[in-house]
Amino acid sequence: MNKLLWSPSEVEISQAWKFMQEVNHKYKLKLTNFHELYQWSCKSSESFWELFFEFSLIIADRGSSNVLKNGANLLESEWFPDAKLNFAENLLSKRDDSDAVIFWGEDQYKTSLTYNELFTQVANLSMWLRSKGVKKGDRVAGFLPNMPEAVVSMLATSSIGAIWTSCSPDFGVQGVLDRFGQVEPKVFICVDSYLYNGKVFDCLKKNQSIITKLPTLEKTLLVRYIDTNASINSLNFCSSFDEIVNTAGDSEITFESVQFNDPLYILFSSGTTGVPKCIVHGVGGTLIQHKKEHILHCDIREGERVFYFSTCGWMMWNWLISGLASGATLMLYDGSPILKNNESILFDYAEKEKFNVMGISAKFVDACRKKELSPIHSHRLDSLRMILSTGSVLSSDCFDYVYDKVKSNICLSSISGGTDIVSCFVLGSNILPVYRGELQTRGLGMSVEVWNESGLPVKEQKGELVCTKTFPSKPIMFWDDKGRRKYANSYFSRYPNVWCHGDYVKLMDNDGMIFYGRSDTTLNRDGVRIGTAEIYRQVELLNEVIESIVVEQNLDDDSRIILFVKLDKDKQLSVTLKEKIVNQIRSNTTPRHVPDMILQVSDIPRTKSGKIVELAVQKAINNLPIDNKTALENPEILEEYYNLKELE
Repeated sequence: MNKLLWSPSEVEISQAWKFMQEVNHKYKLKLTNFHELYQWSCKSSESFWELFFEFSLIIADRGSSNVLKNGANLLESEWFPDAKLNFAENLLSKRDDSDAVIFWGEDQYKTSLTYNELFTQVANLSMWLRSKGVKKGDRVAGFLPNMPEAVVSMLATSSIGAIWTSCSPDFGVQGVLDRFGQVEPKVFICVDSYLYNGKVFDCLKKNQSIITKLPTLEKTLLVRYIDTNASINSLNFCSSFDEIVNTAGDSEITFESVQFNDPLYILFSSGTTGVPKCIVHGVGGTLIQHKKEHILHCDIREGERVFYFSTCGWMMWNWLISGLASGATLMLYDGSPILKNNESILFDYAEKEKFNVMGISAKFVDACRKKELSPIHSHRLDSLRMILSTGSVLSSDCFDYVYDKVKSNICLSSISGGTDIVSCFVLGSNILPVYRGELQTRGLGMSVEVWNESGLPVKEQKGELVCTKTFPSKPIMFWDDKGRRKYANSYFSRYPNVWCHGDYVKLMDNDGMIFYGRSDTTLNRDGVRIGTAEIYRQVELLNEVIESIVVEQNLDDDSRIILFVKLDKDKQLSVTLKEKIVNQIRSNTTPRHVPDMILQVSDIPRTKSGKIVELAVQKAINNLPIDNKTALENPEILEEYYNLKELE
């Protein structure tokens, strides 16, 4: 067992403990700790989710006593098939002058909204959307920073029963079109510019390029963030967001009642094998799963201040916004987490605004460690009781760093899930101890196991993370997926009727879990999954590049993304060509897609059918054996990848 770093002291005042007592009372049980609650929640998953539906005070009409339909079929199953509700109504049930949203745009912009102000703005935008013909099932697309206007836009969209989808404004035009172009939005909400590390990036030309290539758009709204005088006249059929949400008048909302399994969000996969897949998440499944994680795992209560560093293109943004359903105050931040003139900006924010829960990426923690920041000495973080970390594996050294240099008496919960389930398979609990290098627990109601190569559940051995039973936040569908083929191939192709998530993990005897990274070849940069196909599409537009392959190389407690290029005859990878490749990737995708290193190779390994083989290259540069070389057309080329001095 790994070193114990923290133990809980107030177990019996937690909401999880209170829920456990309700379970014991209703089902005549004697559960005494979180792990016993977990085992029961998986064994009796219908009872668990039904009781939590009541416990969490979800505003809904259950319609019947049905909890689960087609429960034995993970793909076809439906939770609470007769229930009706509205997502926005559940997030806006609090009506008072306490803070709903606090926002920092780096150290330059600060604003806030009370719950009453938030309700009024959502009401005005909802009314405007209805007046423009937006109805249940229509798509509204946001190209916005993580700011209050994004929250207002999402809530107004869901109040009508329409579907919200979003990207962060650092995406290039093609990256946005690859996503929004598939789902055909009716309304596009964009921003004049955004901020990163003190630098302003104008978005108006990019917005117009996107608008002209989305033929289904009927209206555009411009949010003025940095340039308050930005003209709406430069954008097609555009109105001012600020003027609409600040209209005086009757501030009531007609909340459209929708089915539990109606669509709420469209999130996008990383685009490994082509354009990103459009993953559709349901209203009720998203709400009940997020409330479970917030209440039973994070113990979030009304009035608490909850922060997660995220963009609107990452599912942790959706996760954070659901905190309104618990009456929490959302702490939003746009920009770089480490500024060139202030490396401690996020800790300044935490101290000044008295965070209770602080969510960050493992990469950020490691960056703070390498910069030798010591908030435990420089900042007063008395209110902070929980730190969440996700996006990639939190190394054991980073666990030590948090307890030595950030705060010694804190629950550090490394969490892991994904866009696919808009939530977590493995996460934390404030009533469980923290062990060095381990995630504390599997999610309640999530039948997570680790399977070896024979498909058998194992402990204390590395294997695949799988989920063997259905759960409410599984996607309701993929967009434009006839016969659910994309859906089935994404999760059930390896083990029939068992969700295989693509994480390489070990389940410990104490029920904690250690993560070793992805078991597939999806890249991971600062918590954002990056599809290799998005990089290939850009690199291979360059005449000099014949073919490319991009993989992740594991380092001691980190990783880096390596792009290999096969160039046209007699071409060499000069500094100028490297810069050209970098600019092509950055301007058409996002800065996160830019590799850490670009290397020239003589050829790219491929199968006999001509497909490039990322996994073989990944194994080669990580000095791992390759099992099935006979499937390759040119297996001899792998020796070149095994022996690259630049990667030593």
